[in-house]
Amino acid sequence: MLTSISIRDVVLIEALDLDFDAGLGVLTGETGAGKSILLDALGLALGDRADSGLVRQGCALASVTASFSSCEPTRQLLQANDLQIGAGEELIVRRTVKADGGSRAFVNDQPVSAALLREIGGTLVEIHGQHDDRGLINPKGHRGLLDSFARSDTAAVKMAHAAWRNAEVALATARQALEDAERDREWLEHAVSELSAFGPQPGEEEELAERRALMQRGEKSAAELEAVTALVEGADGGMAQLRQAARILDRVASGHPALGEALAAIDRAIIEGGLAEDRLTEAARALAFDPAALEADEARLFDLRALARKHRVQPDELAALTEELKARFDAIEAGGDGLAKLERARADARAAYLAAAQALSDRRHEAAGRLDAAVAAELAPLKLDAARFQTLVETLPETQWSASGMDRVEFLVSTNPGAPFAPLVKIASGGELSRFILALKVALAEEAAASTMIFDEIDRGVGGAVASAIGERLARLAARTQLLVVTHSPQVAARGAAHLMIAKASEGTVTRTSVRQLSDAERREEIARMLSGAQVTDEARAQAERLLEAA
Repeated sequence: MLTSISIRDVVLIEALDLDFDAGLGVLTGETGAGKSILLDALGLALGDRADSGLVRQGCALASVTASFSSCEPTRQLLQANDLQIGAGEELIVRRTVKADGGSRAFVNDQPVSAALLREIGGTLVEIHGQHDDRGLINPKGHRGLLDSFARSDTAAVKMAHAAWRNAEVALATARQALEDAERDREWLEHAVSELSAFGPQPGEEEELAERRALMQRGEKSAAELEAVTALVEGADGGMAQLRQAARILDRVASGHPALGEALAAIDRAIIEGGLAEDRLTEAARALAFDPAALEADEARLFDLRALARKHRVQPDELAALTEELKARFDAIEAGGDGLAKLERARADARAAYLAAAQALSDRRHEAAGRLDAAVAAELAPLKLDAARFQTLVETLPETQWSASGMDRVEFLVSTNPGAPFAPLVKIASGGELSRFILALKVALAEEAAASTMIFDEIDRGVGGAVASAIGERLARLAARTQLLVVTHSPQVAARGAAHLMIAKASEGTVTRTSVRQLSDAERREEIARMLSGAQVTDEARAQAERLLEAA
């Protein structure tokens, strides 16, 4: 709901601050007083095109600030655009225009684009008037309005559509993968055969490299090890000499303590030497050099690395690549069965969507008839008795089916007997358009209404009973949402819960527009003026009093 507006230096308005309440508010004033300026200023704050012509003459900048109590659709839109606002928190939109044409937009003092401001404004205010370009005349919103009127739950259609599209994507992906695999079939068959025959293993490169290095070290150490073994174990080696010395001492050491100790020491040396012989044997066995084994390991290592370069992977990745290529090759063999399953899944998903969409379409057709009858009941009292209203529900081609169903919905009218039905926007008369909008709004009640609605001269060209009917319907609609009406009709003005009067005054060469809220007495006088013209008579005052009492 619009709670206040502050205007600075817009056309004839120097400074204006207004507060608004819920219910029906009416704006009246002499022709040319500047009622359109107020609407232009509000439109600017809601994202309309910035025109430097709105800047008051002699000023560098015009600004409009409007405050709203935010509604849930607005909060959701703000959140989607990273603009946070708490429940119950006031929303302030501000727009500035420079005399050179530059403009800026703000939401709660955060800069935003004019396009986003216009989108946010669309959730806050609907403006219906002579040049209405938003709200009910936009066919894009008609389907949603009809669904709300029908109390239709569209969630099932949305879920079914998502499942169908997911099945379509899965099938298309599988087909593309199969086409790619078929195109590479010959190469895959050769690669799988080659890799499988080679049988690469994870970690094999490191193992082969270490074994090759060990054998290469053994080749270099073989000669030195053989010489050491000869020194220790040979016929003239150290161990043979020690054993011969032990035998000699054993014969002569009896009775000689010193020789006995020498013999014992030599025996210990023989034991340690035996251990050395054992270790030399083990080392010789470990370092045994097999030229054939070295050659085989080197060949395997070089082939492994060459195969990795061929497939542009690391050697340790060859085993995984082998399994991947096998899977791709196997997919070709089993591809037909997989595609058949996905095609059946796609067909089932499409059938489920079609059933849900058809049920929704049936509900729309039924609701369209009820809406047509409800609008028709409102047309005659609004002096549109020759007009007809039709809710068109037609099936779209399958390529245009969506999460919203398979229907196109548009509100059509025929304003003269025998004339074909045409879109609402084709209505030539702005007054007729506004009355059609009012009839629709009354029929739709609370459905999809913005928190504030503005009707600009909805009563143009009518009076008497028709104006009374318009006023009665506006008051009824205002019980559900805030309504602001620019009117020339005393019957409509009398229905307002609040009455604002717009006036224009000249001071020398300066002309200014002002707006003020009328007291009860001032309001009676203004309605009397609307009834009688420039000269307000007692009879007009009495009639104004009767209108106010009746309202």
